[in-house]
Amino acid sequence: MIIIAVLQVKPKEQTKDGRKWIFQVYYKGLDGLNKKYRSRKYMTKKEAQEAERQFLLSLDQNINHKDMTFKDLYLSFYDYQSDKVRESTIKTYRDRVKYLQYFDNIKLKDFNINHFELWKKEINKLPLATSYKNDLFKFIKAILNYGSKWYDFNFTPVYNKMTNFTNPNELKKEMLFFTIDEFNQFISVEDDIMFKPLFETLYYMGLRKGELRGLQWKDIDFKNKIMRIYKQIPSIYSMDNYKLSPLKTQNSNRDLPINDLLLADLKRLYDYKKEFKNFSQEWFVFGNDLPLTKDSIRSRKNRNCKLAQVKQIRIHDFRHSCASFLINYGASITLVAKYLGHTKIDETLNTYSHMYQNKLEDIVKLINKNNSILLAEREREKEKNTIDNNNITNEKNDIEICL
Repeated sequence: MIIIAVLQVKPKEQTKDGRKWIFQVYYKGLDGLNKKYRSRKYMTKKEAQEAERQFLLSLDQNINHKDMTFKDLYLSFYDYQSDKVRESTIKTYRDRVKYLQYFDNIKLKDFNINHFELWKKEINKLPLATSYKNDLFKFIKAILNYGSKWYDFNFTPVYNKMTNFTNPNELKKEMLFFTIDEFNQFISVEDDIMFKPLFETLYYMGLRKGELRGLQWKDIDFKNKIMRIYKQIPSIYSMDNYKLSPLKTQNSNRDLPINDLLLADLKRLYDYKKEFKNFSQEWFVFGNDLPLTKDSIRSRKNRNCKLAQVKQIRIHDFRHSCASFLINYGASITLVAKYLGHTKIDETLNTYSHMYQNKLEDIVKLINKNNSILLAEREREKEKNTIDNNNITNEKNDIEICL
């Protein structure tokens, strides 16, 4: 049963501009509990009545969804998000749906913690990293939040009992990176006019793969030696089906100074490319009117590692290599975070804290070096006190013999 009331609020509750009409609705939710909805204030009774009519229409929709399954909710969530998030995010949703099939036919009004725990057991049987399992866990929570907001389901009893995945026995993956000597050995076998600055950009600038592929000549300021990073080509796109997208966060946008070695190689590539008939500043630095493919970059990297006889690392590991390079040359954690475009320093610290361990030991060595003079003076003072004490003891013994 639904009870509706359109009424005026008390004078002291009216807004400064005279809005005083509200509507209240009492109804039974999908969870069987009685609920109350109180609207915001409206200027006229007619406005409040129209808003009340719209609310009842939406409430009707919710009530008609009392037999909604988890799959129905996911599809609704997917449709709702389709024009609100990036294409790469939509692809992520599609990739994850196969892991939600265990919930497909469960009615949301019956959904309980046992369903969730059984799902966790099934997911734990799969060869997935714990971090990815927890991404799936967060994804389910997002879908449930959507169901609570738009369909008035009450998932609180389940939500409060849900826990993330843990695996104390899982070995942390080793972070691979090139030292400067290894990189110099790697780049020594590269003689291509485009691939040489490409790998130098990865190593010295720490760009993500999407940022590298999205780099255009208009982003290179040769006069001021600046590289502007503010867009990317998401990994879901191929060479001939690409789309430039903004970076994930505002903090990822950054202007980085270009070192002289890289600048010279970029200038040489630019002078070569601008001789092409249709060249423009919109051309991609690493490509032409189309960006290089991910596969071509990876293949060239694999070839160079083999020729240079250095370990194979991923393209993303060049970013770790850049962080290591900066840290070894004394860059603070704040500077490394800014250079790499991290949103929070915590992200940088969690990723690279082990690299700072050696820097901490260097600091101790520096403190010991600075304090070496003080320690030497203390030793001399200690020796002097020992000699003085011995002299006093000898004098005392001489006096006692005389007596």
